[in-house]
Amino acid sequence: MIYETVVISMLIFAGLVLLILSGFLFFRKTTKKKEIIDKIDRYVATERRSGEQKSGKGPSMKQFFANLAEKLAPLSTPKKEAELSHRRQKLAMAGYRRTGDVVLFYGSKVLLAILLPVSLFLCHLLFGILMERSVLLVALILIALLGFYAPDAWVHFAVAHRQEKIREGFPDALDLMVVCVEAGMGLDQAIKRISDEMKISNKVISDEFGLMTLEMRAGRSRKDAMRNLGMRTGVEDVKSLVTLLIQTDTFGTSIAQALRVHSDTMRTKRRQRAEEIATKLPVKLLFPLLLFIFPALFVVIIGPGAIRIYRALIQTHFGAG
Repeated sequence: MIYETVVISMLIFAGLVLLILSGFLFFRKTTKKKEIIDKIDRYVATERRSGEQKSGKGPSMKQFFANLAEKLAPLSTPKKEAELSHRRQKLAMAGYRRTGDVVLFYGSKVLLAILLPVSLFLCHLLFGILMERSVLLVALILIALLGFYAPDAWVHFAVAHRQEKIREGFPDALDLMVVCVEAGMGLDQAIKRISDEMKISNKVISDEFGLMTLEMRAGRSRKDAMRNLGMRTGVEDVKSLVTLLIQTDTFGTSIAQALRVHSDTMRTKRRQRAEEIATKLPVKLLFPLLLFIFPALFVVIIGPGAIRIYRALIQTHFGAG
């Protein structure tokens, strides 16, 4: 009985969380057009006029949660600067590079650790589900831990997804760089051209190369900008390209020839990666076949015969007896 109540309460809680999430996604979709218009107005208007407009409007939901997370952030922010720098690097690899993203990250950890147990406790009170205090306490602690470490999991998956996007589009960007360099463009102009041309096909690579272009325009040396590119992405293919470009710039070798060889290597690696995924596919399909497809086939194939055997032998035997 206790386990049934726990399962029912967790299902109700999960349903409420999904309902809130769907409402949030619907609200975000309906306000997307307004956000685009506000972004255009913010870029066009002056800083003073933009500040007046923000002060005249009521605080939005996003600003409310951002302010709340900023207040709760000191409760989970580490004291060591090494941990903070590591977290900033991880957030930068996930695509979050603004100054307040670190504060929002640590604030969301505390906010979710408080909000999720409170929501579960309110579900327990409103729906009147019978549950022992010890079981309720364990469930609240587990939900709090889940909420506290949920932002870490989100950042981890965001980094993995962003790196996968870079690996998929990096050979194309490298081919475009080879074409630009062989056509007579400088390396800086080739990087800028990649940033402009790949906005539609691969926005992640376009943003990374665009940020690298902005760093070089701001006065940072090309070597430092390339090293920052490798650190931001965390992808070995990008790091190998950065090492290659630094070496060619240092020793004065041909950049076009080195990029051509490196481009062929990247395309070979992408083909080998695709072949590796295709080789692993039969092994990954084994468990769905055993759990879902084979039982259905057994029921369809053996089911009618088993029914006939049951009717012919067992019922006849019992009737004769």
